[in-house]
Amino acid sequence: MDVHKLRQLLAEVQTGQASVEQAMDQLRTLPYDDIGTARLDLHRPLRQGLPEVVFCQNKTPDQVLAILERLGQHHERVLATRVTPDLAAVVQSQLTLSGNQHKMAYVNYDAVSRLLTLTRASVPPPLADAPYVLVVSGGTSDLPVAEEAAQTAEFLGDRVLRAFDVGVAGIHRLLDEREHLFGADVVISVAGMEGALTSVVGGLVDCPVIGVPTSVGYGAHFGGLAPLLGMLNSCAPGVAVVNIDNGFGAGLYAHLILRRIHP
Repeated sequence: MDVHKLRQLLAEVQTGQASVEQAMDQLRTLPYDDIGTARLDLHRPLRQGLPEVVFCQNKTPDQVLAILERLGQHHERVLATRVTPDLAAVVQSQLTLSGNQHKMAYVNYDAVSRLLTLTRASVPPPLADAPYVLVVSGGTSDLPVAEEAAQTAEFLGDRVLRAFDVGVAGIHRLLDEREHLFGADVVISVAGMEGALTSVVGGLVDCPVIGVPTSVGYGAHFGGLAPLLGMLNSCAPGVAVVNIDNGFGAGLYAHLILRRIHP
């Protein structure tokens, strides 16, 4: 149950459209709903203003379907991460619009970001002059993580700009994006190899920078450990770092910053 639905429920009780007992029946599922394989945190939107997101890695199709369907009964929009193409095909075939009022009208999947979204209605895009998060990536190999970050922020309602393949091996490519860099309210910097892009970005802008190390690189890169340590040891001020390949965490963190500075 989100804030809007809770206000609506309280208003119905106030006007007599719903009884106290009926309201209690709906509120009994708070703070979580135990469906056997998972305990869904339906109270999270009231605490944090954001619904629970489904991490699908290592979950069976039946588990994912059960979780998504139940979340869809309580939220207008649901986000699932780390969704494989095969799993997406199952979800799309099972959770499309039907006579069931709880089915979702739109089930969209992006194979690059591995994000799957369920929505009951289309959402208007943010205003063209709205504050924005800029997502930059070192190379095309970083695209899956960069798109996970960008699309997560977009799902949460933020305006997102992209500047991909602007790594330090050709620094002029990044400098060509200086107008977007200087105008951003948050920058997400996604890079593998040695992760130097994040330090360079941090030294150019006056806004928070979120570094995302990726597992892209050769042997001594250690599966993302090298850029992780490089970003953590950045000499540029104002840089925070999320875990390796954690585009979702970066997108959500950027959203929280935007929500605070531009309510």
